[in-house]
Amino acid sequence: MDVLKVAIADDEPLARERLARMLADSNCEVVQEFVSGTSLLAWLREGHKLDALFLDIQMPGPSGLEVLAELTDAPPTIFVTAFSEHALKAFELEALDYLLKPVFPDRLQKSLARLRAKQVGRPNFQGLRALVTPPERVPLRAGDGHVFMDFKRISHFEVVDNEVFAWSAGKRHPTEWKALKEVEEALPDARMLRIQRHLLLRPEAVLAMKSLWGGRASVRVAEGVDLEVSRSSAPRLRALLGLDR
Repeated sequence: MDVLKVAIADDEPLARERLARMLADSNCEVVQEFVSGTSLLAWLREGHKLDALFLDIQMPGPSGLEVLAELTDAPPTIFVTAFSEHALKAFELEALDYLLKPVFPDRLQKSLARLRAKQVGRPNFQGLRALVTPPERVPLRAGDGHVFMDFKRISHFEVVDNEVFAWSAGKRHPTEWKALKEVEEALPDARMLRIQRHLLLRPEAVLAMKSLWGGRASVRVAEGVDLEVSRSSAPRLRALLGLDR
């Protein structure tokens, strides 16, 4: 498999370093890194060639979308951003893919596979919002009514006595669901992981992880809230968190 020559443009050092490490582990050579749209545009206009450009949207100077719009001969571009609302515009500019931060290794591999297969071009928009946009709000019971919580504030779901609770900031809140399967069916694109029969975890909420005896693991999702991960789920979670090297 040929080495892919790629560049990264992202003004967040930790995000840039993490992506560079995952790319290096995936037979890619990161030939250049940029922290602004201005420096990236200047470099590309010098005629440098890439197999792919991993491009953040919100950067100093021109945004990633503005950079791509400026170029008449842009390299295959994969947007990497914390914001999903620009997805349709990115694909209108013929971006190869659109990754939401934090990027997980398995999702990155899909982008690289698409790149290697030369599947560059304007994609089918059917179902695009479901692909790139995680659920925004989750209904919680509150007295005789409901309140709505930002999905990104939820660390995990727990079922207790046929009642599902959503946990946020170390506190649990009742929902209308009766089983975790109902949560998974209601939120099919949420990228959650069943770590116990009664626990459904949002991997992005993990603050710390440590190994336990017997192949199990423990994760911290809030101050004083640690969850045990089963032996069968621990390898999958490590992979999602980029710890499977």
